[in-house]
Amino acid sequence: MAIIFDSLSNTITIHTDHSSYQMLIDRYGYLLHLYYGQRSELIMDQSLSYADRGFSGNPYAAGLDRTYSLDFLPQEFPVQGSGDFRSPMLVIRDHSGVYGCDLHYDHHEIREGKYSLEKLPAVYAEAKDDDAQTLAVTLTNERTGIEATLLYGVLPHLDMITRAVTITNRGTNSVTVCRLASACLDFTDGDYDLMTFYGRHTMERIPERRALSHGEFTIGSRRGYSSHQFNPMMILLDRDTSETSGRCWSMQFVYSGGFRAVASLDQYDQTRVQMGLSDEKFSYPLQPGEELTSPEVIMSFSSTGLETLSHNLHKCIRTHLCRGIYRDASRPLLLNSWEACYFDFTGEKIAELAKDARSLGIDMVVLDDGWFGRRNDDFRSLGDWYANEEKLGCTLSELIQKVNDQGVSFGIWLEPEMISEDSDLYRAHPDWALAIPGEKPVRARNQLVLDLSRPEIADAVYASVCHVLDQGNVRYLKWDCNRSICEAFSCHADDQGKVLYDYMTGLYGILERLNNRYPDVLIEGCSGGGGRFDAGMLYYTPQIWCSDNTDATDRLMIQYGTSFGYPASAVGAHVSACPNHLTGRITSLKTRGIVAMSGTYGFELDPSLLSEEEKEDIRMQIADYRRFENLIRTGLYYRLTDPAISSVCAWEFAAEDGSEALICAVRINKIDQDSAVKIRPRGLLSDVVYKESAAGREYEAGRLAEEGLLLSADCDSALYHFTCIT
Repeated sequence: MAIIFDSLSNTITIHTDHSSYQMLIDRYGYLLHLYYGQRSELIMDQSLSYADRGFSGNPYAAGLDRTYSLDFLPQEFPVQGSGDFRSPMLVIRDHSGVYGCDLHYDHHEIREGKYSLEKLPAVYAEAKDDDAQTLAVTLTNERTGIEATLLYGVLPHLDMITRAVTITNRGTNSVTVCRLASACLDFTDGDYDLMTFYGRHTMERIPERRALSHGEFTIGSRRGYSSHQFNPMMILLDRDTSETSGRCWSMQFVYSGGFRAVASLDQYDQTRVQMGLSDEKFSYPLQPGEELTSPEVIMSFSSTGLETLSHNLHKCIRTHLCRGIYRDASRPLLLNSWEACYFDFTGEKIAELAKDARSLGIDMVVLDDGWFGRRNDDFRSLGDWYANEEKLGCTLSELIQKVNDQGVSFGIWLEPEMISEDSDLYRAHPDWALAIPGEKPVRARNQLVLDLSRPEIADAVYASVCHVLDQGNVRYLKWDCNRSICEAFSCHADDQGKVLYDYMTGLYGILERLNNRYPDVLIEGCSGGGGRFDAGMLYYTPQIWCSDNTDATDRLMIQYGTSFGYPASAVGAHVSACPNHLTGRITSLKTRGIVAMSGTYGFELDPSLLSEEEKEDIRMQIADYRRFENLIRTGLYYRLTDPAISSVCAWEFAAEDGSEALICAVRINKIDQDSAVKIRPRGLLSDVVYKESAAGREYEAGRLAEEGLLLSADCDSALYHFTCIT
């Protein structure tokens, strides 16, 4: 069993194949955290210490015992008002304005299978051999009637533990939840590093590692979305942890809205890490009988370095979070019209793109922004999701058929969460936009945000998307979102502190309905590229446009950082025109192809502008990608170099059984062009011989791993495919 209750020690232990997680129901009814680390059968209460420490108060239940204080004991669910002055997971305000509550253990339940969350995405288990279990621990507060149910989901063979919390008002008066976090890890020591992933539009998820020092270090998003600025993921690790050795713990939020993640080192050199909802503009009232559920946090532990941790997360997200037919199937190889045409196109131009796409071996053409309303720029028409037939020269249905007649599938771009002030929709329903009464709105990309916290607006958005998808054989939908939420005011909300949470559950509701109605349509998430690249969106959209920056050199760092928490199958990556439209950098077609192949692979260019030689190179790249696609999508991912400190960025996809491997390398620093670089693959079987496909050369596995591959001085990029022959 994955979850074990020991009545003698009053401990609950969660086991995965390689880790253990343990908590204690102590003598005063508090739920203390004992351990999360390498698998152990021991009772780990030796980590607890008791002392009379100044200004660390004692709960009334402890009587005159001044050595007992929640201000320094490790806890599963620390709350404000219990005498713990570190960061709490829960802050409650009662009907009379009083803050604080003290929660005690009431009961627990162990269930077979993995819990699910109403209205929220969550990791799932569906196969019997998953051996998944759920632990539900209920804590209560008599004064307020608050009941907190802590949910732990265990997928033992993936080394995954998930956490979520449901707060229920069992009292007779209203209460307001002012903070709610989903997961907390308390360590009684404090010599750790913290890795987070920062960025901006067109340069997302850059890894940053720092020594954790005294105080609180907080990342998060106040933007209404998970954001380009900080990804909702962090890793705690020992100071000497590397890719291949050392301990590390991850937290990853399965949520696409605002978040708050905290890592702190306290006055007693103890470490606490937490993740949950953002406090910004959040205050959620609960009437008697009502409940509020926090989004899920995925946690994993590795004792063998960051590489194993990433493998755990990749497999969990790819096989137990992503859903639908495209979870395991090959994705269509697409040509997007945006960098090919921007707003300047006609229906005939899109049909020409389709014809060119077919000649190259591309599966699909995607009609991006500019096809609807009076949309010839980004000043107008968001919300008017009907075709501009004057511009297209035909109906949308006719254009879809024209594209299909060229032998390729059709996909389309929408931005359904947004509304332009210059639109028929806004003129008819100005109150549908989030806006502060009496204030002029903040404009971002000349657009406002629809109030999806209102069910009738969410229904209208759903209906408008269905109307577009029903125009013909649409096989792909690019769902974009191009601004943050500044004015989180809904004219119909009974409490403005609910708006951002209800907005996100409204969005999830639309996407869930679309997935159910159009199971064969691939939905790709996008938010100015990677502004909403999170585990929550991947539950509904199995791939996300990684970044609006398609420059191959910049993408090396973006995709490197993304790889710590997300599988390559989730990464939207395309070969774009050269010089790059954003950076002006000139990069070889070979290099652009190698970088884009480490994701879903597609194109952002006009094939009619390519030379015949370039077209033939693309046909060869496409043939390579189709040959390697399954390995890229399902293989174990290895970061062979760090592009922040190396002149070469190298990475690898290896089959789990070691039967084949694909090694990619791109030279970053042209100053080092005269230097040859060795790349040492990992994940290969020992005592076997591998054959490199292109050159036909054979390598002994041990020698290959030890001596490496030589990237010659005159080589900008290289692709090596190895298959085991003995």
